[in-house]
Amino acid sequence: MEMVKKNGGVITASEVTKAGISRASLKHLTDIGILEHSARGVYQLAEVWDDEMYHLQVRYKKGIFSGETALFLYDLTDRTPMRFQMTFPLNYNVNALKNENVKCVRTIPKLYGLGVVQMKTPAGNPVKVYNMERTLCDILRKQSNTDIQIVSEAFKRYARRSDKNIPLLSEYSRELRVEKRLRNYLEVLL
Repeated sequence: MEMVKKNGGVITASEVTKAGISRASLKHLTDIGILEHSARGVYQLAEVWDDEMYHLQVRYKKGIFSGETALFLYDLTDRTPMRFQMTFPLNYNVNALKNENVKCVRTIPKLYGLGVVQMKTPAGNPVKVYNMERTLCDILRKQSNTDIQIVSEAFKRYARRSDKNIPLLSEYSRELRVEKRLRNYLEVLL
């Protein structure tokens, strides 16, 4: 129970095994109603709010929240995503995600690790997400198919932020080959 409380009310079966505790204790705590089995290998206190983003991160460790999901986490959009968007390495098998509420994007290894940071979900749990600058460049890419209104709103909100990093945004735009599109947005906003 100490481990569960330290983890914000959530624990995984693998964490229990690493600590040398029998997995039967998870079953016992579930049977008596202290824990709930919320996802494969993930348990949480009965009174804790279900954090779907965290559960996805725990189960699909290679996934990085991106696109409109990242915009939502950074408050660069007022739209709550209908489906979570996660980016995986190009060779990652995404078949297991077909039954999940996830839009899967795969990218080449060179770009996969570019701009990865850790931040907290609205429920306060840590997940991997692309930083704001990488996310803004990603939504400008043709294959993203992001609605033009979402893109415009994201850039307006970014321009008002005190923590914006224009040099990093420019660097990522070169790397992701969206310099011209980025310039069009920045000329209007800055």
